[in-house]
Amino acid sequence: MDVSEAWKLGYEDLCAELSTLVANFPPPFIYINDTTCPRLTGLIVGEILDRIEDVNPGPSKRVHYAKVNAVVCFTARLLYDSILNALTRWNANWADGCANWGLEGHTQRFNEHFDSFIHGLRAVNVHLRDKVDGKGKGKEKMRPKSEDVRLVIVVERAERLKETLPDLLVPLTRLAELTQLDLSVILVSEVRWEDIRPPLGASPDPYFIDVPPMSKETIVKRLTSKFTPSTDIGPNPYHPSFKGLYSHFTTVLCDVCYPFTHDPQEIEYIAAARWPGFVQPVLDEHQLSLSEAMQLDEAEEQQLQPPAEDVRMRLSRLFNASLSAALEELYPRLSNASEWEARNKPEPNLLSKQPGHVVRSAGQQAKRSEDAMLALPRMSQFILVSAFLASTNPAKSDIRMFGRGLDEKKRKRRARKTTKSGPTKRLLGPVAFPLDRLLAILGALLEENDADVRLPASEFSIPGEYTDMEASRVAIYSAVVELTSMRLLHRTTVGDRIDGPPSFKCGISYDVALALAKQLTIPLNDLMWDPA
Repeated sequence: MDVSEAWKLGYEDLCAELSTLVANFPPPFIYINDTTCPRLTGLIVGEILDRIEDVNPGPSKRVHYAKVNAVVCFTARLLYDSILNALTRWNANWADGCANWGLEGHTQRFNEHFDSFIHGLRAVNVHLRDKVDGKGKGKEKMRPKSEDVRLVIVVERAERLKETLPDLLVPLTRLAELTQLDLSVILVSEVRWEDIRPPLGASPDPYFIDVPPMSKETIVKRLTSKFTPSTDIGPNPYHPSFKGLYSHFTTVLCDVCYPFTHDPQEIEYIAAARWPGFVQPVLDEHQLSLSEAMQLDEAEEQQLQPPAEDVRMRLSRLFNASLSAALEELYPRLSNASEWEARNKPEPNLLSKQPGHVVRSAGQQAKRSEDAMLALPRMSQFILVSAFLASTNPAKSDIRMFGRGLDEKKRKRRARKTTKSGPTKRLLGPVAFPLDRLLAILGALLEENDADVRLPASEFSIPGEYTDMEASRVAIYSAVVELTSMRLLHRTTVGDRIDGPPSFKCGISYDVALALAKQLTIPLNDLMWDPA
C-alpha cells in the first residue's frame, strides 16, 4: 500500500462513507461510535475533513470544519469560542490581548449565550463566503449564495457534554435547524447514543456510523507502516535493514496485547518502549563482528544485515515475558515508556550467552512490587499484615492466636494431622473479613510488636490503652481507604451499605506479607493457623 494512504488502514469504510456524505449531502447530525479507540477515530475524521477542505468537492460547495474536544471545552464560552476560532482558522496572539475572532469594526461578542453563538455562526458563514469570493482583493466575481459554504463541527469525547454542558446537547444536535445554514454536527464518542440521548425525544435521531474493532492483521500492518527508517548510516534500532524484523516484532507484540486492547495507539506506545531493547542484541552482535574484523585487519567494512530466522525466533523467546511485563505496566500508565525502557535494558551480548539465559522481566516486576510494598508507611504495613492474617486464619482461631489472658498462656496452633487431604487454607485464597476483625488483629499486632518502639506516654497507664487509642484513629480508616484504592485491599461489600461493618479481602501474596512481617519483626508463621 502507498505510504500516503497508510493513515486510513482499518478505516477504509469510515473514510469512504464520511467523505461521500460530507462532499455531497451531509445529514445535519452524525453520530460516530467507536468503543475501542475513539481518539484515533477523531484523528481520522480530522484527516478526512482536511482533505475535503483542500479540494473543492463540488461546483459551488466548499467545506470548512472545526474540531473541538468536550473535555477541554468544559464551559459554554470555551465551546463557542473554540468552534468560531477553528472555523475561521483564527489564532489568538498575546500581542493582541488573546482576543477571539470577531467582525472588523464590530464589538459584538459571540460567546455570551447560545443566541449570540448562532449570530456568530452566521457571521462566520458570511466571512467565509467573502473570503472564498475574494471580496476586497480586486476580483470581479458575483457574490455567491449562502449554499456556497458548508460548515462541519466535530465534537470529540461527546459523552462529556452530558456531564458538563447538558443544556447544550439538544441545541447542538439541532444546530442546522436553528441557524438555517448548510451545517452538519458530528459527535465522536466511545459510548452509545442511547446512553447520552436527552430525554423526551428532544434531539433528532442521528445518522449512525459504528466503527468496528480492528483485526490483528490490520493492527500489524498499521504498526509496520509507522516504521520510519533512520537517515543515520550507522547501526541504530531504526536502520532500514530492520524493517522485516520490526514486522516480526509487531506480530509477536500483537499476539500478547490483542486479547487486552484493540487500540493501535496503545500497542504502538508499548512497541516504542520495547523495540530498542528487542533489537539491541542484534546491534551488539554486529558490533562484536566489527571488532573481530578490525583485529583481523579486514579492509572491507561489514554492512548491517537483517537477522536470520533462527535469530528472530530466539529473540521472540527471550523477550516474550518482557512484552507481557510491558503491557501490565505501560497500558495502565503505571510508568512511562522512556523510564520503563531504561529500567529494562537487556544485558550486553545477549545472543552470545547460553539459550537458557533469558530476560527475567517477570522476576524483576515482582521484585519491584515487593520493594513498593516495603516503601509504604509503617502503619499501612501493619494493616496489610493484619489483613493477610484475617484472610488466611479462620475467625474462630483469633482468640487462641492473638488473645492474652492473666496467665499469659502460649498460643496454641491447630494440631497437624498426618492424614490431611486437600489444599491448605493459604492455597484456597483469601477470604472476606469484616473491618472490626481487622482492627482487632491490628491492635494485637501493635501491642505485641510496636510497644517497644513507641514514644513514652505517661498519660496511658492501663495496659493496651495506648494501642486502643492508636487503632481508633481516623488515620487508620484513611489508610484502609487508600490501600483499597491501591488494590492492596479489595472491598467485598457495596459502598452504600449501612447494616454492619464493611468487608474486605487481602490483595497481597504470602511472599509480600512475609517480607513486610520481617521488616516489622512479626513472626508471621507463628501467627498463621495453617502455615503449610
